[in-house]
Amino acid sequence: MKAIVCQNAALRLEERPTPEPGIGQALLNVLRCGICGSDLHMRHHCDHMNLLSRRVGYERVARSSDPLVFGHEFCGEVVDYGPRSRRKLKPGSRVCAVPLIRNGAHVDLVGLSNYAPGAYAEQVLVQESFMMPVPNGLSADRAALTEPMAVALHAVRRSEIKKSDVGIVIGCGPVGLAVICMLKAKGIKTIVASDFSHGRRELARRCGADLVINPKDTSPYQNWKDYGFIGSVPQMLDLAVKVREQLGKLPVPWWHTWRLGEMLGAMPKRPVIFECVGVPGILQSILDGAPLMSRVVVVGVCMQADTIEPSMGINKEIELRFVLGYTPLEFRDALQKLANGDVSCDPLITGTVALSGVAGAFDALVDAEQHAKILIDPQRTEPFGL
Repeated sequence: MKAIVCQNAALRLEERPTPEPGIGQALLNVLRCGICGSDLHMRHHCDHMNLLSRRVGYERVARSSDPLVFGHEFCGEVVDYGPRSRRKLKPGSRVCAVPLIRNGAHVDLVGLSNYAPGAYAEQVLVQESFMMPVPNGLSADRAALTEPMAVALHAVRRSEIKKSDVGIVIGCGPVGLAVICMLKAKGIKTIVASDFSHGRRELARRCGADLVINPKDTSPYQNWKDYGFIGSVPQMLDLAVKVREQLGKLPVPWWHTWRLGEMLGAMPKRPVIFECVGVPGILQSILDGAPLMSRVVVVGVCMQADTIEPSMGINKEIELRFVLGYTPLEFRDALQKLANGDVSCDPLITGTVALSGVAGAFDALVDAEQHAKILIDPQRTEPFGL
């Protein structure tokens, strides 16, 4: 079979043996595979990711010298099964799969470990128990976005954002756009999106953002007064004094009323901010600019060391939450939402290429004005179809 191999940051198309499914595994023909931002990072930061992974106990992320086949966002067609499989889905069934696979005593990350080649190929191995049928005739293009949409769904769920909250998305690349899609699907009334790229701001509008901002011209937090947020420590102190004085006028002990108010959620309003850029300096810029008591959900993967000023976060009582991946249930829910039309992510897809066009697609994705998500179609003959 044909596959794209990355080794020492170089991409090449080569012939590889047809994979043999092991115990509990299935072999798929790849119909579509998305090029993920993490693939772009891994191409040049493989060794760094390997070292980071070892620090959390996972030692099987590929090194730059390993011949790695990327691809963890895919839709495929069942070809065959390995031993001791349940074989519930017939050959020819279209499926998506959580990109984890068991190899003996190890569970490997498909497309990020050289022990588990990914779907930048004509065929890929998956764990049968993680396969899910594509429902409702969902197209292969849309089904291939299940994985990034599951990432966004996990981030939105972990944010605990409510429909009445203001969601602010910093960075409108594929991750930020997916988060906007999921916020829209959840019914968030006000979604603010911020990006330097005109093209990506337009995509953010198409994905459902209500207010789109160029941070070169203005701050995404400029309307904090309109939303009733607290923008400074003096304002917070003044509010505390006023509330205490007003409660003191009631015929009951003030602390009972204060406690009841907290139980009923009568707290100062605050935005939920999704950091979807993943470059040094972004977190500090959010700490500097965000209103008091903001909740910040870090979705963007920064591959370099970064520095923040904790005292700024402390003075503003800003809450930081870091998120990674998704659960199998969230993956299943994302696929169902796509199939049911509950979430629309068509604006994310900006091109399709053959395997022979992958290197060109990596170059094209550098241009934020032109592209968000490029899909690979291994059956395609023309190299580039953007």
